[in-house]
Amino acid sequence: MIFDTRKCELGEGPLWHPKRGQLFWFDILNKKLLSRVGDTALEWQFTEMCSAAGWVSENDLLIASETQLFLFNLQTGAQRPIAPLEADNQLTRSNDGRADPQGGFWIGTMGKKTEKGAGAICRYYRGGLRRLYAGITISNAICFAPNGKTAYFTDTVTAKVMRVALDSEGWPLGDPQLYLDLQTNPDGAVIDRAGNMWLAEWGSSRVGCYDATGALIGQADFDAPNTSCPAFGGPDLTTLYCTTAQQHLDAAARAAHPKSGMVFAALGAGQGQAEPMVIL
Repeated sequence: MIFDTRKCELGEGPLWHPKRGQLFWFDILNKKLLSRVGDTALEWQFTEMCSAAGWVSENDLLIASETQLFLFNLQTGAQRPIAPLEADNQLTRSNDGRADPQGGFWIGTMGKKTEKGAGAICRYYRGGLRRLYAGITISNAICFAPNGKTAYFTDTVTAKVMRVALDSEGWPLGDPQLYLDLQTNPDGAVIDRAGNMWLAEWGSSRVGCYDATGALIGQADFDAPNTSCPAFGGPDLTTLYCTTAQQHLDAAARAAHPKSGMVFAALGAGQGQAEPMVIL
């Protein structure tokens, strides 16, 4: 089913805010944060491309933009800088990101023109931002096991999803190991309560569900080819939301897939875990 009919050029970063019971997402290329409450569509316009968020309080989000992490108040629209994010590099912008169970926030960057190896994956934790992995072309699939002991991520152009063990504070232990070796383009992902990964596969009109061994055990199909990122939400976290994009579709493809860019919802797809709070 369709959750929101507004067509994003590049829908991304869906976040179900557990305190508000409300879904937020971004249209990166049009520099917008979107949401809805019932029949009321909500929208905030920014001056930079923004791509991902975590929740800090009922009314405050930590948002990743082209140049920084900043605190954004949903009631007043006030912004407060938290940490610079490759602010001295005009080639890059933020892309995929998610809060970890330890209260940190992982954020990936990428070249605005998809320059090879221009991006990185960083982690903000209790006041500091540290680069974890460099040489990333398109950062994606950042998500975490329910017990907080494993992180997942991908560089989409490799078609490989990696996983790495985490210590008690959420920092990586050792080198990342191969989790999935795909024939599709891995994009955003989320881990459900059972530890399965729900992975948006760009160009495939689906979100695949993979168990801990990497076996495909299910999927949710959507009426748009460029599925970009899933998120669990709803009162019992059993609704799988998925952002999509019109990006890279020519006029003929857009006409053939008129729902591209909308946000979809699959009821009863699985049961998610509540997104953890970011600790500033």
